[in-house]
Amino acid sequence: MTGFPRYAIYFAAGADNALSRFGAELLGYDAYSGDEISFPQDALRIASDWRDITADPRKYGYHGTLKAPMALAPGKTEAELVAACATFAGKPRPVPVIRPVVDSISGFIAVIPAEPVDALQQLAADCVRDFDSFRSPLTAEDRARRKPERLSEPQREYLDRWGYPYVMEEFRFHMTLTGRLDANRRGPILEMLRERFATLKLDALAVDRIALFKQDDAKARFRIIGEWTLGR
Repeated sequence: MTGFPRYAIYFAAGADNALSRFGAELLGYDAYSGDEISFPQDALRIASDWRDITADPRKYGYHGTLKAPMALAPGKTEAELVAACATFAGKPRPVPVIRPVVDSISGFIAVIPAEPVDALQQLAADCVRDFDSFRSPLTAEDRARRKPERLSEPQREYLDRWGYPYVMEEFRFHMTLTGRLDANRRGPILEMLRERFATLKLDALAVDRIALFKQDDAKARFRIIGEWTLGR
């Protein structure tokens, strides 16, 4: 069984950022404060089962994955991981800027880049590599849970090498808003989410920070325990 606690390196836009509030309201959970939040009425009108629709992403908090959840490798400590996050963020690098849109990806709905951004792909690849020494080795159970028989050959290789299949050129940045939806339900929900997102008037989003998320046990939600602005 996967060890706990688990940690992940994610992008989160900032506790007071309008995008963070947008995501937290829709998921019903704020990963900064750990508080539950009432769902917006327009979401409940479009889907009375909104709590169920958002159950999976709620567990993780509103984020964009850079380094997938991991238990710490033997001998590694949380304090060392926190220090590594600060060191990583302090290295000068181009700060990715995306044009965010709401769209469907693999059956769920998320905020994604309208077009690929090389600096974002590089940031994610750097996170995968630089924090991998903190990752506990993949167990047979964890590997089976990823259903490797359904993955492409490169994805299986990445799963075995990095503990997660969607890295490097397989990486697609996304900030998830729903679980997977049947095609007949997706349209009205996508339209509602696009209308809500349009009110933010967010034409550009700088992926300018990393956040350390922690999950204490299998029943717990991920919570932000540290955040660092990227060096420019």
